[in-house]
Amino acid sequence: AKETTMLLDDYRARVDQLFAEVRETQTENIIAAGKLVADAVAAGCNIYLSNICHYMEYDLLERGGGPTFYKPFRYALELKNYTTHYQARRRTDLPEDRCFEGLAAYALRQAHIGKGDVIFLSSVSGQTASVVDLAYEAEKNGVKVIAFTSMKYASQLPPVHSSGKKLYEIATLTIDNCAPAAEAMLEVDWLDSAFAAASGIATDYILWSLTSVAVEELVKTHGIKPAILRSANYPGGAAYNESFAFPQYMEKGY
Repeated sequence: AKETTMLLDDYRARVDQLFAEVRETQTENIIAAGKLVADAVAAGCNIYLSNICHYMEYDLLERGGGPTFYKPFRYALELKNYTTHYQARRRTDLPEDRCFEGLAAYALRQAHIGKGDVIFLSSVSGQTASVVDLAYEAEKNGVKVIAFTSMKYASQLPPVHSSGKKLYEIATLTIDNCAPAAEAMLEVDWLDSAFAAASGIATDYILWSLTSVAVEELVKTHGIKPAILRSANYPGGAAYNESFAFPQYMEKGY
């Protein structure tokens, strides 16, 4: 037998348990999300992946084996205040403001994201102000929001958005990534803090699961064969993508 360590064994067992919990509790939502994506693509709408669980969206964006219909959506506020370099000029009597409300509405307008489009959002805690505001503004504009959160975590925290709602209370469809409250999965006697984040690996598993549903639904229900990218580093992959996959997306949206 290959040599292992106790922590490695414990980690693998806990990941197996996490995936089993996702399958047992979230399969219905995963299938619904996949069908929602397929219906939107078939209707000519766009599918956007925003910042998902510490950039997990990069595992699906323009990757070998991934569909062309996923596109990134990101925005940022660049703020420069040179007086902060000088202690004597720095204002210390103003409260920190983390709500970001208003920025999401502007970003959605500028990106021309609207009715029928689908956007994936993620907040493990369910209360991240910028994410909740983006979901809030997207839903107001007829955009369908698929949210990833940890219900064990989010259910314990108060809302911070002015709507008084958390992400799962706004989204069109919420998928629980089954991460424990405060994220880490393993209590280890000889460590001061719990070990191993759950949400990233669970969310990636969920994303590929619902993508498999979406692809099959497009083919078998809508009669649409989406372009699946090939690895650009494998012989012929880049040529295939440039000559077929990307042009098909530009023409048809899939």
